[in-house]
Amino acid sequence: QVQLVESGGGLVQPGGSLRLSCAASGTIFSIYAMGWYRQAPGKQRELVAAITDGGSTNYADSVKGRFTISRDNAKNTVYLQMNSLKPEDTAVYYCNLGANGRDYWGKGTLVTVSS
Repeated sequence: QVQLVESGGGLVQPGGSLRLSCAASGTIFSIYAMGWYRQAPGKQRELVAAITDGGSTNYADSVKGRFTISRDNAKNTVYLQMNSLKPEDTAVYYCNLGANGRDYWGKGTLVTVSS
């Protein structure tokens, strides 16, 4: 069984920064990607950033230049450094793990950008 534990969400003022972390544990024998999605109230879940096992990254246009995804393969952990946060970044952020031939999801962590 695979578990994803997210941390790092919270309330931040516009222009501020947050760092999200997601640690995967359990029986993981083949990871092909880890990433972050987000869902704002009344909107569909959308990809924020993803990183493959080989280190290739992909970002949503709305976060390019502000967010950086990274991972620690030894710890099965993925990070999302979020800078220059905007009110429109407010959402529940979900960790995603592509491994063992399927997708796994965390429970989500709330990020609120407000003054």
